[in-house]
Amino acid sequence: MFGLIRIHVLVHAAHEPIFGLAMMEELGHHGYRIGPGTLYPLLHGLERNGLLKSSLKTVEGRRRRLYKITSAGRKALEKATVKVDELHHELHEEHPRKISPGSDGPAAS
Repeated sequence: MFGLIRIHVLVHAAHEPIFGLAMMEELGHHGYRIGPGTLYPLLHGLERNGLLKSSLKTVEGRRRRLYKITSAGRKALEKATVKVDELHHELHEEHPRKISPGSDGPAAS
């Protein structure tokens, strides 16, 4: 799930600067219940890894840390988009490619 949340964050940061509270609300629209104790470390980690860059700005009279996507973040988002597209295709295939030799049906659990 956290991989999908990271992708959501990068998608939004690719379109406009984001900040934590607005991102929590946006993720809520997608059914994710994520609090500040989870989101802010995730944002800091994306920044530490060079995928986001932050700056402090005053927005509507409040100091906010705004995050923008970096060129490395755009490249990571492009790679993630390819992988998500592949997964989406596989999820919707009628007969996914078999991966086990001699397998005639779904893998046993």
